[in-house]
Amino acid sequence: MKKRTEYLSFDQILARMARFCAYRDRSTREVERKLDEYRLLPEARDRILAYLIQENFLDDERFARSYARGKFYQNAWGKRKIIQGLRAHGLTEYFIEKGLEEIPDEDYTAQIRRLIEKKAGQFPAERPPGEKKARISRYLYQKGYTYDDFKTFLDEAFAPPQSR
Repeated sequence: MKKRTEYLSFDQILARMARFCAYRDRSTREVERKLDEYRLLPEARDRILAYLIQENFLDDERFARSYARGKFYQNAWGKRKIIQGLRAHGLTEYFIEKGLEEIPDEDYTAQIRRLIEKKAGQFPAERPPGEKKARISRYLYQKGYTYDDFKTFLDEAFAPPQSR
């Protein structure tokens, strides 16, 4: 049996795209990819994009801020990985900067300390401190933190106890 092709009017596509954008913040690139599925004429595509922007369904700055907040607070990503994600969405440096403004320095350092403590607690006590530090460093790199971000906190966590 042949798959039935559904033809949609301009207004139906516009309504679907408005719902698509209202569900969660979207980047312009995401919306453009979704519009490509409908194989629209360039004029119709541009009219839909203009409508979504004008009616505030689509806003790259709002998307950048939301993305950065979500990836930092929910996924514990570092700034480097967030920047890569925002670039993958085709955002300019201006919007990337706006997104990173959503991450206060105090929260950033607190997150790094939490990740170090959490990861350090997963190793057996007999494991050498150098190996623990190396594994935690790799973990933090993978999460998007730079060595400059976490070096001090990692050294503090593995500093020998002070004698009094």
